Amino acid sequence: MTDKPSHLPERLAFLADLNAARYITEGLLIGKEDVPAIALNKVTEPLPGEEARGALQPVRDLVDDAMHAFGGEKVTGADAWLAPRLHATLRLTRREAADSRLWNYLALGVAPDYVVWRHTTDPGKGEVPKVAVKRFRGIADSQAFARLWWAAELYRNGSDYGPVVTACGQQEMLNTALRLSVIDHRPTAQALVDLMVRGTVRTGREVNALVKAVNASAATIMYDVMAPDVERDGRPLAQWIADAEWAPAVPRRHLPEGPAEERAPEESVATLAAHFAELFAGAPVRGKKSEGDEAE
Repeated sequence: MTDKPSHLPERLAFLADLNAARYITEGLLIGKEDVPAIALNKVTEPLPGEEARGALQPVRDLVDDAMHAFGGEKVTGADAWLAPRLHATLRLTRREAADSRLWNYLALGVAPDYVVWRHTTDPGKGEVPKVAVKRFRGIADSQAFARLWWAAELYRNGSDYGPVVTACGQQEMLNTALRLSVIDHRPTAQALVDLMVRGTVRTGREVNALVKAVNASAATIMYDVMAPDVERDGRPLAQWIADAEWAPAVPRRHLPEGPAEERAPEESVATLAAHFAELFAGAPVRGKKSEGDEAE
């Protein structure tokens, strides 16, 4: 199995896409090779500044703790634990998080062993289990660490990461919902989570059907008009980032706190939750029998 890097610098770095591609070998994808850490770090670019949030070890410690905590059970359970803590450790702006070079470095320079551990899949009989390239170098909804950060960013409700845990506990909220633009509307994201909390949707197939219905409905209904959000204030995020200079390591046994932003309006969330419940009632769920089938 791929091991943790033999060389870990003090600070995180940027790794350009072309340089990242050089180190994504077939041996790495099947978990039989390690990343040559010293060689890789020679082609990285330093992060600007010397802020505490650029320290590498806190991120590596989180990964180690996640692998230890979820090593004896279904590894997908690590997503809900790691997403809010990774978000609260890195303390990025959305502009910073949109830079793929940081996520390339996390996947190859900080924790390639985590990527192999978490994302190795069995493609079928007679084929070798392997990791998809997109987990090391990919877009935000599929790259191993970017997907967790963006899930935490889009599903958190102000400083509350509770909805993130709920959302990341269901893989379709990461695999399907995260790639849709409607999730950027906070009341929409919180309404989807609310239906999960209520038990209106439980299984991955039900979440998938709900998300598809919500996205289709967005073609004719403007959710931001139907259920307006508060105007975003950038000051709490800026202060939260500044506070990283003296913030302790994120807690392991309870959730950290995000930036002290105003929560999504409860009335807007309730309005959309009711609308989405109606959409789901008429949505086809793969594998679910219709009322007519059940009557027969």
